[in-house]
Amino acid sequence: MASSSSYNCPCAACKFLRRKCMPDCIFAPYFPPEEPQKFANVHKIFGASNVTKLLNELLPHQREDAVNSLAYEAEARVRDPVYGCVGAITFLQRQVERLQKELDAANADLIRFACNEIPTSLPATQGVNSLHSVAAAPRQRPVRIGNESGGGFCQTPSNFHNTYPFPWNDHNPSGNIYGGGVDGNI
Repeated sequence: MASSSSYNCPCAACKFLRRKCMPDCIFAPYFPPEEPQKFANVHKIFGASNVTKLLNELLPHQREDAVNSLAYEAEARVRDPVYGCVGAITFLQRQVERLQKELDAANADLIRFACNEIPTSLPATQGVNSLHSVAAAPRQRPVRIGNESGGGFCQTPSNFHNTYPFPWNDHNPSGNIYGGGVDGNI
């Protein structure tokens, strides 16, 4: 029984390869005995000798990230032998594109609804150059400028404070959704 107290549990790699785990084993810090499937996947996809060569070529502070990357790719290859993690990345990119389109559509709906709540025309004496008086008014909604046939555009007054971060607010401190100032100059 005295030998059992000095017995070290081999790492998952040495246990899988059925060899004695030495104190300087390069696999021991990265493949603990509690995670045998991690090394089994890496060995199946990349091979133990290739992983050994890779780890020996890397600096010690880079090895953990490399092993985590190899383990992730190996697990993805076991699940999807053709595409591996590229399949997961492609799926996530398509999901981001779809969600971006939904967000763009929602923003367009918000603009359309905000512009439809405003009277469709102003008196003929008010034009684009007289927006200073409209912007100074106590209204807190966007203003439609144009004729009754719907050929106008929607402009946000300078006293309008939007709590929703629209994309055009990032580069446009004036508040005009078309990029110009309050007086309509672009």
